[in-house]
Order: sequence, then structure tokens, then C-alpha cells
Amino acid sequence: MNFDAFNFGEPLWFCALLVLPLLWWLRGRRRVSVFFVPFAAAWHRPSLATLSRWPAAFAIIGLTLIVIGLARPQRVEDRHEVNTKGYDIMLAIDLSGSMLAEDYEARGARINRLQAVKPVIQAFIDERPNDRIGIVVFAGRAYTMAPLTFDHAWLEKQLERLKPGMIEDRTAIGDGLGVALTRLEQTARQKEGLRQGAFVVLLTDGANNHGALTPNQAAMIAKSRGVAVYTIGAGRSGIVPMPVFDDKGNKIGYRRFPSDLDENALHEIADLTGGRYFRAADSDTVKDAFEAIDQAKKIEFQSKSFLVTTELFPWVAAPGMALLFIGALLARQPWSREATS
Repeated sequence: MNFDAFNFGEPLWFCALLVLPLLWWLRGRRRVSVFFVPFAAAWHRPSLATLSRWPAAFAIIGLTLIVIGLARPQRVEDRHEVNTKGYDIMLAIDLSGSMLAEDYEARGARINRLQAVKPVIQAFIDERPNDRIGIVVFAGRAYTMAPLTFDHAWLEKQLERLKPGMIEDRTAIGDGLGVALTRLEQTARQKEGLRQGAFVVLLTDGANNHGALTPNQAAMIAKSRGVAVYTIGAGRSGIVPMPVFDDKGNKIGYRRFPSDLDENALHEIADLTGGRYFRAADSDTVKDAFEAIDQAKKIEFQSKSFLVTTELFPWVAAPGMALLFIGALLARQPWSREATS
């Protein structure tokens, strides 16, 4: 054999051969920290020492919880269909430019007609969780702002968006009432051709001067369908202060503005449909209108039925894994080995 091929003559090889036995001896004496999961026999060692029983206890409890977690426990809330009573109410709100007239007061400061009415309507929505309420707005034209809904939180957000000037100016009272009646068309809630438990609250501060329907024609439609209309005349009579704005929308003063509320037409609508007319010289009158609705006939609505489940397995599986981990740590502690010696 040619030993020269291994280059034994070089000093580095001789040093390596001399160090290898020393490294082997030192490695045998060195303790290396290694996490391990002990065998089943290591979980419990027969001993009088109390601490040696904890690994087995934690392991048993932990495994039990994990098995329960794998079974996927749930909390089930079965909500059955129930009948609740409430109204179908469409709010028809005038947004013509005259609603900017500041003939109301709040805390000693002037506010316009819409600002005076909004809080009252919002309070009405808040206090009637069982009612389905919708909003129709009108000026020169009429639009549905919100259909009938139980989602009153969303409805209030739509109410906050209301402001005069959103629609071309003029006052189409007949069209506003007509659109509101259209939103109440539901065959399932009719009896002998009459709409059950439905009302319209019509709020305006002027006279009808535009639109395809006259107020009387719209009232006749409401009467034929059995829908009562509560009319509210907003604002004071006579000359009222109307704010004047510059090009940037800043208020620069006031001008005298004649209030042209057609009370006779609003009286006729209410009387013809079995509703009631209110003169809203202040916000308290608006409250009276909605209190009158409380005395009207109610209708039953069937609420939705749904099943709600909550997963509970994390609440048992996570503690089970934690106990199993703690048991593994305790099984390799010094007292576990001393208890068996």
C-alpha cells in the first residue's frame, strides 16, 4: 500500500489524528439540550414523590380535552319564526328650496325647516324597532330614498343625507304621495283589495305646483287602497326669513319670503284617506303626528328564522395542547428521574 498518497508526512494530518480522540472523549461528556416527547412509560413513574404524578395527570387531562375538541363541540341558538306587530310607514319629505326658510328656533338660534324636522323623524325611527319604514323625497320630482326596511341604522344614515336642493326645485306633492303609495304595493299584505297596516306621513311646506299627479288624484289612489295619509304642514304662516348664500355657499344675509303652504289641500288629503292634518309650527307638532299613528291598526309581520352556531373547539383543544406540553416538560425534569432511582 502506498502510504504516501495520504500525505502522512505533512504536520497538519498528524495534528488532526492526535486531536480526534480528545474530541470524541469531550463529546461524550457534553450535555446537549434537546426537547423530546417521552415514551408512554415516562409519563408516570411509580414513586412516593408527589411531583412525579403531575406529568401523567397533565397528559391524561390534555389528551381528554384534545379528543373533546376533535369532536367539534358547538353552541347552537335555534331561533324560530315569531310574529311581531308593527307598521309599514312611508315618509314623504319635501326637499324644495323653501325648506331652507329659517322660521324655527333651537337653543336661541335660527334653524331651517328641515333641520327642525330631522331630529323628530330620527327619534321616531329609533323608538319603533318593529316598524318597516321607508323614505320618499320630492321637490320638482319624486324619488325613493329608502324602501321599506327594518334596518333602521341604515335608514338613519340616509336621513342624514337629506338637504334642500338635492332635487330640482318646485313642489310636486301629488307625485311624492304617488311614489310613496307605489312603495307600499304588496299583494301579500292586502285584504279585500285594501292594504293592511300601511300609512304615509307627508311633510311639506308649500303648495303643489308641478308633477303628473295632483294632490287630490294621489289622495283618491290612497283611499282606494285603504292607506291613511297623515299630512304635516311645516313652517309658519306669513313672511319668513330666507337665507341668501354667495357662490361659495356661505350665508351672507336674509330676504323676506312669503310662506305659501296650501293647508286646504293637506286637509283634504288627510280627510279623504282617514288620516289627520297637523300644522307644524314647532317640532312638538311633528311628534303629535307620529303619536297619532300609535292609535292606528297594527299588522303582524313574520320575522325570519335562522340558526346561529358558535364553534367551541378552540376553547378545549388549546388548553389540552398546553397541558400536554407542560406534562412533557415535567416528565424530563430532575425530580422525575430522581423519583425512579
